Amino acid sequence: MRKTLVVGNWKMHGGKAFVESLLSDLKSLGPWSSDVVVCPPLPYLAQCERLLSGSPIAWGSQDVSAHNGQGAYTGEVSATLLKEFGARYAIVGHSERRTYHAENDQLVAAKAKAALAQDLIPIVCVGETRAEREAGHTEAVVQRQLGTLIRNLGARIGEVVVAYEPVWAIGTGLTATPEQAQEVHARLRQQLLAATPAAAQVRILYGGSVKPENAAQLFSQPDIDGGLIGGAALKAADFDAICRAGH
Repeated sequence: MRKTLVVGNWKMHGGKAFVESLLSDLKSLGPWSSDVVVCPPLPYLAQCERLLSGSPIAWGSQDVSAHNGQGAYTGEVSATLLKEFGARYAIVGHSERRTYHAENDQLVAAKAKAALAQDLIPIVCVGETRAEREAGHTEAVVQRQLGTLIRNLGARIGEVVVAYEPVWAIGTGLTATPEQAQEVHARLRQQLLAATPAAAQVRILYGGSVKPENAAQLFSQPDIDGGLIGGAALKAADFDAICRAGH
């Protein structure tokens, strides 16, 4: 059985006092049966390393450069640099990066490959817009996104985490029903298994207005292995409740 993974994506929220308070609260509430990760804005990675070392909570970044090592890439942060702060995960291809920064499938795959090269686990996001869903293109969109990743990573596809995040459900209060989410997750699982049997252990997360009220029902679906949590990750009690909804 795949162990539930719950990842808190703080997006562009933070502040030293906020981080100190939130992480102190979370440490007092854990441990959980789920694996738990927080992904703060980059300036707070060092603070996470200091506060979370030795705890059951892992930490990661919300993005990573496709360029590794060091070099003349102003504004970029490589997996090599992230690893120095104890990061274990890196979110890549979040819909906000695809929308606001014009990241395409090929760049997302390159970022995932760069993360794996430094033994960071990429959490690779796929998902359709509302217009694409209403046009009946959900399956085509997510399979195109995942297919590019599979072609670029080859045998290492079994080492990633995939996050299905319907764009229309992010930060809107709308949520795919457990049945809708499971249908897409099952399709993604089939596509992964066609690439490698090792993909049976790949965890596929759901992201899109996950809350304490719906987490258990979502996580009970056979191909939903946890969540990529946005707003609820900023409140210790809510995030704790979601973490406890796993197995």
